Amino acid sequence: MALVETESLILKSYNLAEADKIIVFFTHDHGVVRGVAKGAKRLKSKFGSGLEPFSAVRVTYFQKEVAELVSIQKVELTRSYFAAASEPDFLKKFSYLADLLITISPPHDPNETLFRMVKACLEAADETPALLNMIGVYFEIWLLQLSGYLPDWSHCDSCRRAFGERETAFLGSSFHLTCSTCRRTSGGTQVTGKQRGILPSARKLSPSHFGAKLSQNTADIAALSVVLKRIISQAIGRDVIGEVVASSYNSR
Repeated sequence: MALVETESLILKSYNLAEADKIIVFFTHDHGVVRGVAKGAKRLKSKFGSGLEPFSAVRVTYFQKEVAELVSIQKVELTRSYFAAASEPDFLKKFSYLADLLITISPPHDPNETLFRMVKACLEAADETPALLNMIGVYFEIWLLQLSGYLPDWSHCDSCRRAFGERETAFLGSSFHLTCSTCRRTSGGTQVTGKQRGILPSARKLSPSHFGAKLSQNTADIAALSVVLKRIISQAIGRDVIGEVVASSYNSR
């Protein structure tokens, strides 16, 4: 049995028996982990408010090699997003994003870049709530990029010619892009040069700077997000059904 202590973000919780909870948390060193917090539902729980969704914590847990669930021993709250999470829009957005993260990221698969991205998005949304939708698209781009699902939109998938900065391309069934010369059918989803340019901006900027830079470009952000959700749906094998807040996020 190994004792692990690591920086973590609380993603989700489920009720277990009368007094316990199952907690899903994203760790700096070990990826997405699921564990049991015994007595977490009691009024005088030793965990206090450290298991609230989207809290930044240092968590200590026991890991058995053959056990699916770890045993959470201690949680130290380092930053609370309780005030932000009490806002319906924030809770709805990050409940949706947390669900994507849990679904796409393999359990116990460390990814420091992904951890830092998620943490930066939480901080940016907490500090600048007006940028919430921009930060959500930033999150989608990076999650797809780091998971290997984001296509290369810099060139035509058929003739391999690099797209011009203002050139409109056309989305294929595999989510790659073709130029107007190579596309085989009329119609289809168009991806403009401005929309393609959002992707390298996300790679270069922090979530707060990304949101501020593109805050006036809401139409292109919305159009791109629709395409990203289609890619996500294919990656996870099911439709992305809006951004519904699951009841388990509010379980106590």
